[in-house]
Amino acid sequence: MDKVRRILVFVCKDRVAPQRAHFVQSIVGLFSEGGDDEVEVSCSLEKNRFILSRAEMGRGIPLKRPAFCPIKHLSVTEAAAIPPDVGQRGVDVGVAVLLQTANQRVLLTRRAKELRIFPNVWVPPGGHVEPDEMLLDAGLRELEEETGLKLDPDQLSPQILALWESVFPPMLSRGLPHRHHVVVYVLLRSPHTHLQLQPFLSPSPAEVSACLWADEQLVRAVVSAVDGEDRDVPLDGLPASIRVSQLSADGALTDFLLPVEVFISRAPSDGPDVERVSTGTKYALELWLRSLKEAQV
Repeated sequence: MDKVRRILVFVCKDRVAPQRAHFVQSIVGLFSEGGDDEVEVSCSLEKNRFILSRAEMGRGIPLKRPAFCPIKHLSVTEAAAIPPDVGQRGVDVGVAVLLQTANQRVLLTRRAKELRIFPNVWVPPGGHVEPDEMLLDAGLRELEEETGLKLDPDQLSPQILALWESVFPPMLSRGLPHRHHVVVYVLLRSPHTHLQLQPFLSPSPAEVSACLWADEQLVRAVVSAVDGEDRDVPLDGLPASIRVSQLSADGALTDFLLPVEVFISRAPSDGPDVERVSTGTKYALELWLRSLKEAQV
């Protein structure tokens, strides 16, 4: 048997055995009715296969894609133009850790500008799932590799917030897709504040160029800047600049001020990308805000 190199998405529908998802197949579209961009699914990681199936409303985990998802809008001609080595990749699985502190902040990182996929974009720490690895283990490993934070899993309260169908480039106007993922957003609640965790931050310069402990007020502004829309974002009470920890040339973290507009920037429909919070991250943060509200009830 060939050695498993990547964890891929398998879909189970109509009581048929799980089938490997095709690169040009929208996972949300497979389960949705009428072209909806959000469905509820059940997920499991079995024998190095990430298996998805449709769940009853209110009993599953949300799986969403953006309205402008390139795979959703891919024409037959465009699909045929995708290079064979890309088209045969399947759909990869990633995990992203939304680390919530005891004082209700979440850790965001800015991806290094040298990265090939989503460079200079703000996301939670995360990455691929390795063979024979559980989702939580993968998230904790990526968190440590990218930020230097090593957390005790026994002190955390893990919860899968949602799944996100991610494609790069994120819009067809920027070229044909060459990466297709389902990202699992895992919420981890730490018993420590961001001030207690900050001294242990030691980002990997190959992957991360800055870090931010975002509070609830900033997050509300971030999720209000919906990609694909042009509504004004309320900035009441927010400072003109946001303090982040930026990685200097010698590898040290230094305080740096970024205009608040960076965090409410939207994904441009064409041309080069801009520094912004990723669309999937906005979705996960929206669900995080909802979880805070539910916890207060």
